[in-house]
Amino acid sequence: MSKEAVTAAQEAPRTVASDVPADAGDAGYNKDLKARHINMIAIGGAIGTGLFLGAGGRLNSAGPGLALAYLVCGIFAFFVVRALGAMVVYRPSSGSFVSYAREFLGEKGAYVAGWAYFLNWSTTGIADITAIAMYTHYWSFFTDIPQWVLALIALAIVLVVNLISVKIFGEMEFWFSIIKVAALVIFMLIGIFLLVTQQEVGGETPGLHVITENGGLFPSGMMPVVIVMTGVVFAYASLELVGVAAGETAEPQKIVPRAVNSIMWRVGLFYVGSVVLLALLMPGSKYSGDESPFVTVLSSIGVPAAGDVMNLVVLTAAMSSLNSGLYSTGRILRSMAMAGSGPAFTAKMSKNKVPYGGILLTSAVCVLGVGLNFLMPEKAFEIVLNVAALGIITTWVTIMLCHLVFRRRAEAGLLPLPKFKLPWSPVTEIVTIVFLLTVLGLMWKDAEIGRPTLYLIPVIALALVAGWYKVRGKVAAGGLAAEQSK
Repeated sequence: MSKEAVTAAQEAPRTVASDVPADAGDAGYNKDLKARHINMIAIGGAIGTGLFLGAGGRLNSAGPGLALAYLVCGIFAFFVVRALGAMVVYRPSSGSFVSYAREFLGEKGAYVAGWAYFLNWSTTGIADITAIAMYTHYWSFFTDIPQWVLALIALAIVLVVNLISVKIFGEMEFWFSIIKVAALVIFMLIGIFLLVTQQEVGGETPGLHVITENGGLFPSGMMPVVIVMTGVVFAYASLELVGVAAGETAEPQKIVPRAVNSIMWRVGLFYVGSVVLLALLMPGSKYSGDESPFVTVLSSIGVPAAGDVMNLVVLTAAMSSLNSGLYSTGRILRSMAMAGSGPAFTAKMSKNKVPYGGILLTSAVCVLGVGLNFLMPEKAFEIVLNVAALGIITTWVTIMLCHLVFRRRAEAGLLPLPKFKLPWSPVTEIVTIVFLLTVLGLMWKDAEIGRPTLYLIPVIALALVAGWYKVRGKVAAGGLAAEQSK
């Protein structure tokens, strides 16, 4: 067989056991992501803006009980990524859950899943550039520069980097994750040292009494802890990125299970552990949504430049999240375009095998976030966080629904039984879906931002219906993949 024939065979969409064609959008990618990239992308997905910035405001409103919220949401997040990992091992795809939705839920399911994910990451991108601008304002040199200008500069930098190649993306995420993990480990070691030596932090001696003398675990009751669940879910929103990245690695069946299985202990250590430590060091009332809680602590102990260093780290975390969002939506939109449910230009690939059309579309929506930073700089982060939560919850529910059908077909002998399994299926999927829908309903309790966000659901639903009627003919005809095969 000639070299050209071998290459064509490798890039051709594979057909699964159920005779449903694999994602046509998978062809053409370079398999340049290695095991270390996937492992660190998984870590990076578990450590981002939601922890580095969001934990401050949530500690202020919910108190130390926030650690419980992170633990509960972390368990369900693990179930979601484990279900996704099982399907990745079955059939790796850069279209990820959109590709699985197409196979197990039909084209309408893939259409809804894809555009919900686009909503998630385009609004998350706005949250990220908002966070970057807020972090940058920490330094007096940038104080006089408007927040929207800093947001626009951040978007431009990450966009250019993301368009280069997947290898550059993988390297960036690898080192971004190294920086984030190292910073958290160092912070936790400093925090433990402060606890053991009883050094003052912000005028108070750290310890369990900081919690007991300031209202206990739930100083304002359980309801604030319940209400912040939406924001906590947002903190875990990047975990599904490992499924998208699997389509551009040479050994996904070997690499992805390892990455997924390591997520649980990372959640316990980095999220729950760091929040508990923050609560032991300072009262929740001393933290704020305008500053990273880690910066608050380090600045309070008077270590020269400690706050500056940590602020640079959390700035890196936000840049990493934005980079990941542009990467993943580019791949998801290409999968949709090849099926006919996305704009045709998002199927285009650069000479470096980068689906630049989808990346540019997501960036264009992020530019709207620059406008939001101009109009409402104080509320921009929380507003887009809640809108992003709608997309996140839809995405995660879709993954669990796909896995339900996937497991049912496997048990019926239509597909091979998964070697990498979701524990306690199908109960796990049902309980997770109920939990996610409950979190969505809890947004009603937040009259200022959460409730208006829920009002957007009918608007989004109408837009999806209108969009489906526009693209259904192209979808029925097989999309761009069918046109290119003629």
